[in-house]
Amino acid sequence: MIFQDQILQGIPSTLPARKSPDPSFSHAPKRKDILSPEEKKLALRNALRYFPKAWHEELAKEFFEELQQYGRIYMYRFMPDYEMRARTISDYPAKCQQAAAIMLMIQNNLDPAVAQHPQELITYGGNGAVFQNWAQYLLTMKYLAEMTEEQTLHMYSGHPMGLFPSSKDAPRIVVTNGMMIPNYSKPDDWEKYNALGVTQYGQMTAGSYMYIGPQGIVHGTTITVMNAFRKKLGPAINPKGKVFLTAGLGGMSGAQPKAGNIAGCITVCAEVNPKAAHKRHEQGWVDELITDLDNLVLRVRQAQQNEEVVSIAFLGNVVDVWEKFDQENITIELGSDQTSLHNPWAGGYYPVSLDFEEANEMMAKEPEKFKTKVQESLRRHAAAVNRHAAKGTYFFDYGNAFLLEASRAGADVMAANGIDFKYPSYVQDILGPMCFDYGFGPFRWVCTSGKPEDLAKTDQIAAEVLKQIKTSAPSEIQQQLQDNITWIEEAGKNKLVVGSQARILYADAEGRIEIAKAFNAAIQSGEISAPIVLGRDHHDVSGTDSPFRETSNIYDGSKFTADMAIHNVIGDSFRGATWVSIHNGGGVGWGEVINGGFGLLLDGSKEANCRLQSMLFYDVNNGISRRAWARNDKALFAIRREMERTPGLKVTLPEMVDEEVLNDLGFGK
Repeated sequence: MIFQDQILQGIPSTLPARKSPDPSFSHAPKRKDILSPEEKKLALRNALRYFPKAWHEELAKEFFEELQQYGRIYMYRFMPDYEMRARTISDYPAKCQQAAAIMLMIQNNLDPAVAQHPQELITYGGNGAVFQNWAQYLLTMKYLAEMTEEQTLHMYSGHPMGLFPSSKDAPRIVVTNGMMIPNYSKPDDWEKYNALGVTQYGQMTAGSYMYIGPQGIVHGTTITVMNAFRKKLGPAINPKGKVFLTAGLGGMSGAQPKAGNIAGCITVCAEVNPKAAHKRHEQGWVDELITDLDNLVLRVRQAQQNEEVVSIAFLGNVVDVWEKFDQENITIELGSDQTSLHNPWAGGYYPVSLDFEEANEMMAKEPEKFKTKVQESLRRHAAAVNRHAAKGTYFFDYGNAFLLEASRAGADVMAANGIDFKYPSYVQDILGPMCFDYGFGPFRWVCTSGKPEDLAKTDQIAAEVLKQIKTSAPSEIQQQLQDNITWIEEAGKNKLVVGSQARILYADAEGRIEIAKAFNAAIQSGEISAPIVLGRDHHDVSGTDSPFRETSNIYDGSKFTADMAIHNVIGDSFRGATWVSIHNGGGVGWGEVINGGFGLLLDGSKEANCRLQSMLFYDVNNGISRRAWARNDKALFAIRREMERTPGLKVTLPEMVDEEVLNDLGFGK
């Protein structure tokens, strides 16, 4: 079998024929030419060390061409000949099931139906990489095929450092991505050290093998949009015929139109990359494509008048849409942005004054001029948002660093105190107080059989578990539970699967544990035909320290610390995780965030039952504890409730200080 034989081979024994990138795929933009001549020699030495010396002369010329043409050495020659997709777990040549599950998840991340730039090994976000090059992929898959239950593979930013003896209770993989010395975490540091082949940007779930396509963010966006409309309109008003304007259809942002449809509004989502827009339309994630601004205005007016639920992709720049809707007095109830502004100078945000191809050329050939254009565009973008906000639009930052980069560009986005932004992060206003503080976050799973009927069974089990929990849950979390019951009952109808048979919902520790226990029992009994991989988005209660997103509603000054994410990864690793990962930069930018994730295989065994209870409990409650220590009242409620239920849990709680005590010291006088 070609597939299995090639995996077992790793780096091939004979030099394969040269390959070129397939033009039918979306490809990463050319990266900045940032290396000196000596550094380019070093990049070539670093790339050639994967291969026999006899190949070096030929490969050196080829890799140098790649470095010059693309700004990176991807090693296209070594792309596998087999189809890249998640297979059934039993199809993988592995000595242990945990390793086979990881192989499945890696291939799902690189499936062209899932990945943004699959031949550059980038899953989403413009630079969220699974590996830096194809040699790393080949070696990693070979190591996983050879791995026993008493070995651990250590991954250094895509590079498989090797298999090390460990134990059955240890993680099978430990992943780090982009863990730079702090003074080397500026955007140009990523450009330089990634070009050298020594680090990579793993995003959140790309470099930790837990991406499940846009479905992962559909749910979070649905919950966010639903609650944003509740804040804007009141809980009793239906959002039909109301407009949600945003941008981005590439990776995670591609989920926005589908989420808008589920939430029940008119979604207008601008996208400058035609391939990305057409891909989402073909996949059924967006209903209509429009290329002309005047036609867009007519279509939106019609949808408003008829109170439609519809999603529209505009092939063009979102700044033009904001400005046109202002001129035409189109009412926008909700506004946001999900372009990859964590990566503003290398394809994450396209300036309004250039078309897609012009922008790609300028960012490679004239990077400083391109940066100027981006910042000009951000100032226009923010000014248009401000005009709509003055008319009543509720605008929120979707954690993509829009407000951060707009402020750095000199846009009018600062609050009167000169410290805060005038618009909230969606975590500050919505997900933080309404979900994360209570422990609700993005719990996900993948059916390794690849069978839709197994996924349908898990949907049924999860719904039953949540309904049972809701019967005795306190009033504070009834809405969260009901939103997720509605979600999971409708999930199959919404055709959310892209790539693997995967699902996501928001649950707290109790919900995650009870759902996982029920899955494990169903696997043991044969109701579910193969193991299940559990995971989560790093965008969660505990997994991420991100001052402008996940931890933006923490106000004790600690939101710029990263202890929580580090503790989560360490704590999960000895409580039963199958693999753990820790990244610099996922979601909001290199140097701006530290985030961690995990994968956990359920195989129906008693051991899996023990692991899931220990690990999932800590994974959630570590974050609630940190939020409670920051004096978040809803987190204090949640952790006190958990301590009452769990005798072994003892968490340090804050004493509240009366404002008068501090005012008596003369503050504010």
